[in-house]
Amino acid sequence: MSLRTLLGFATVTAALAMTACTTTPTADAGAGDAPKRGSAKCNAEPVQWAVGQEGNQANMGRIWRESGAGLFRPIGPNQAVTMDYREDRVNVHLDKDNKVTQVTCG
Repeated sequence: MSLRTLLGFATVTAALAMTACTTTPTADAGAGDAPKRGSAKCNAEPVQWAVGQEGNQANMGRIWRESGAGLFRPIGPNQAVTMDYREDRVNVHLDKDNKVTQVTCG
């Protein structure tokens, strides 16, 4: 195999590897009631109803949708979290019994 063939093969392989990590928007992107990930600003006011509720999948999904946040972060008791502020992230604090104790943005 010649050097030219090997270089051509390496170039094609690298190009394929790089495109494998990209996403392609679909025709229905943005459709439905779920916010687009990372694109929406969080508003915790409309989801304060969740404080005291169980942190089950249905409630967590509803909190995420109704907050308008693009990202969702459940936080368990004594769990270490980053302190970076993300205006597109809703934080749901849970106690040891999996009850929601606080809903905040950031």
